[in-house]
Amino acid sequence: MLKQKRQLFEYLFMVVDLLVVSVAWLVAFWLRFETGLVPVDKGVPEFIHYVSMLIFIWIIWAFVFRRMGLYRPMRGVRRTRELWVLVNANALAILLLIAITYLFREKSVQYSRLVFVYFWAIATALTVLQRTALRFLLRELRRKGYNLRYMLVVGSGKVASDVVSRVRMHQELGIQLLGCLSKEGEERRGPGGVPIVGSYADIGSFVGRTDIDQIVVALPLEDQQALPDIMGQLKDSIVDIKIIPDLYQFASIGGAIEEFEGLPVISLQECPLDGINLFTKRFLDLLVASSIIVLFSPFMFLIALLVKLTSRGPMLFKQERVSFDGTPFRIIKFRTMHLDAESGGPGWTKPGDERITPLGKFLRSTSLDELPQLLNVIRGDMSIVGPRPERPVYIREFRRHIPRYMLRHKVPAGITGWAQVNGWRGDTSIDKRIEYDLYYIENWSLFLDIKILVLTLFRGFRNRNAY
Repeated sequence: MLKQKRQLFEYLFMVVDLLVVSVAWLVAFWLRFETGLVPVDKGVPEFIHYVSMLIFIWIIWAFVFRRMGLYRPMRGVRRTRELWVLVNANALAILLLIAITYLFREKSVQYSRLVFVYFWAIATALTVLQRTALRFLLRELRRKGYNLRYMLVVGSGKVASDVVSRVRMHQELGIQLLGCLSKEGEERRGPGGVPIVGSYADIGSFVGRTDIDQIVVALPLEDQQALPDIMGQLKDSIVDIKIIPDLYQFASIGGAIEEFEGLPVISLQECPLDGINLFTKRFLDLLVASSIIVLFSPFMFLIALLVKLTSRGPMLFKQERVSFDGTPFRIIKFRTMHLDAESGGPGWTKPGDERITPLGKFLRSTSLDELPQLLNVIRGDMSIVGPRPERPVYIREFRRHIPRYMLRHKVPAGITGWAQVNGWRGDTSIDKRIEYDLYYIENWSLFLDIKILVLTLFRGFRNRNAY
């Protein structure tokens, strides 16, 4: 029932959003061509041409709003955050609409640029107002007791506590918690202050005398043996029953429930990059890498020449690193150290490290030494965006001391990443870098990659921790 109700609200918000932007588009046409605010020199275009654009507008706004999370439950997110995302989503959507009208425009139809300006301003204002009003209306209806659903939670451990907290986060669903059942039923208060209304053995009688819409069985692992008796008591009940197994504590990346030939399969760890996601990421990599190489090839040639002239040795430096699924590859960089830098074995660079050449210090501090890695991207060894690749000798050490360290290899390594644009690069905390890498993997999307690329332009090149 929770899933169906959440989907209902997603569709409700989407329909209202598309209705609002449709009105904004028509109002923008009216302001430009019917009000006389700005003189019309080239004649009024046929209204039908602008009406036909509504199909593209619906597709673009639905896609962008969904991809930017505006139809996902805002779990504990402040309303100001939702409104800020709305502003950004409208800006991105209008850019896509302008691009489409430019690519597919007909010679006989010229869309007014002023209409797009009006449309962007009106659509942004109206979507912000309608979201605010809709949220307020739903809260008021729930507060007055309209269309409520009643839930009983079976269990009083951590899983039950998580269920209680998440239900309370989504007050718009109108779910009222009647209470929890515990193993003994002796406690007065359960998770989150919800009252304990009985034991597992009381579930049958409780359902018979109470108006319940849904039962969520959230037993801790140590109480799983009580599940057959609980289900036996509910075999004649028509109440919706959901079971949340105490397994998600073991989930790391990509945890989900799938179906295989009618069998429910719980996925605890899975790579988020597969199928179309992997294809789109690879397309972005090739587009960005090839464009940068073409634009900066003279500059890269100059750096290579300076490396050769200022110190003895090759222009490029190759070293074994580890990328996607633990696959080793040879990373390419401009050489920044003397030839015998690691004659005593591998080691981290330190302040004032004499192994680094004067030019190398500048290249490291500006990240220019990493430009040849674009060739690694073209070859498919790594990506533009992802966790920074590490050497096998350090991986063997880190995996013993840092929990979940190896999960960073579930996606291709990258030239830049979420940790790097947030300042965790060079001689900084390994634990914090892993934390940010895992956040990136768990929340990956093409828009997140684009966001990291944009942030890299402003704060990703200068490395104050490079020695």
